[in-house]
Amino acid sequence: MRSPSLRPFSRPFSRPFSRPSVAAHLTGALAARTGDEAAGPALALAGFAAAGSTSGAAALLACATVAAAVGGPAFGALLDRSPRPGRLLAGALALYAAGLGAVLLGLGRLPFAVTALLAVVTGLMGPALSGGWTAQLPGLAPADRMPRLHGLDSLTFSVAALAGPALAGGAALLLGAPAAVVVAAALVAAAVPVAWALPPAAPPSGERPRGGRVRAVPVRGPLLRATVTSVGCATAQGVVAACLPALGARALGAPGQGALLLSAAAAASLVATALHARLARTVPAARVLWGAALAQAGAWAVAATGAPGGPVALVVAFAVAGAAEGPQLTALFAVRYEETPERLRGRVFATGAGLKITGFALGAAAAGPVAARSVPAALLLAAVLCAASALPYAGPRSRRGVTGTPGARRTARRRGAPRPSSGRP
Repeated sequence: MRSPSLRPFSRPFSRPFSRPSVAAHLTGALAARTGDEAAGPALALAGFAAAGSTSGAAALLACATVAAAVGGPAFGALLDRSPRPGRLLAGALALYAAGLGAVLLGLGRLPFAVTALLAVVTGLMGPALSGGWTAQLPGLAPADRMPRLHGLDSLTFSVAALAGPALAGGAALLLGAPAAVVVAAALVAAAVPVAWALPPAAPPSGERPRGGRVRAVPVRGPLLRATVTSVGCATAQGVVAACLPALGARALGAPGQGALLLSAAAAASLVATALHARLARTVPAARVLWGAALAQAGAWAVAATGAPGGPVALVVAFAVAGAAEGPQLTALFAVRYEETPERLRGRVFATGAGLKITGFALGAAAAGPVAARSVPAALLLAAVLCAASALPYAGPRSRRGVTGTPGARRTARRRGAPRPSSGRP
């Protein structure tokens, strides 16, 4: 995909923007997110090597992810109030990398409960690796370039999802499970200088909340609908993740081969996100959100019915789900950007990331007993969760595109951007 034209310009607050700033931002985000994607399987492998059981590995991974619901809002609030959010982000990345190292050193040397506590503390910084980076994008570009940048930002998630587990698995195969954790921590640490160099926060725009109060995440409207849909799909992905060893054993010959299904999903997500980046202005974000949820529901239903028949149906199902997940993430970023005031963007992006991470962890935990009895039943549960997550868009008015909402038009006028279209293709 051709990179967007990023010529220097000045925003209303006269802050310069140049292509290296965006390139560095995306590079740092890619490194941090690849490290995060590698951290999950790396911790699972290290936990299994130390505890000698899958239950210990699963418990360690759950501890590292479930705390994100708490860490997201707290980190986002600090990010919005910081005059140098990039330096706060750099500190969070450094703590995350150090936490991974502490967990690795604690395995086999400290009581497992202490090591699990270290994993929980490390997981508090998890939302910084996703929402923390995305929240800084509006400070680097004007409103009319954000759709393209959201697409590029989403691509970093797809690339990280493809490269992270492969790097962790390769390091563990060649050098042992502890090396996989070291690789994950090193990737996250490599992004620290990039985050530290991000520009300072923009001066206040003069907006004042109505009634003297604002909510970090609105209790109604497009942002709530997008959040419910994204968290529901993330929970379904956690359910599917719990089924991977069994799917690998039954359809591909070995439990470890289940990771190949994730590779198929990540590759499809990468291609679909690149294509969607060129269509982001013509396809309403709301339509992408609910359509992608239904596509994922159909994919998991096919996987449930086709799993006993062989690997072809499974590979196709995972590819379809991945192709839907990538554009859905881009659309989610668009909704958050359009529907959130600048002063709350860090809080909303980090909170949303924390909710998705926690939803994934809860889905994996809940699916364990179900998958132990029936893998098709667990996959059907994932399909139901995705289909239910599209319900907030059941009404015609709720399915309108973000660019057609009155709030988006007011936001565009405040930023001096051209008036958006009606949201219809």
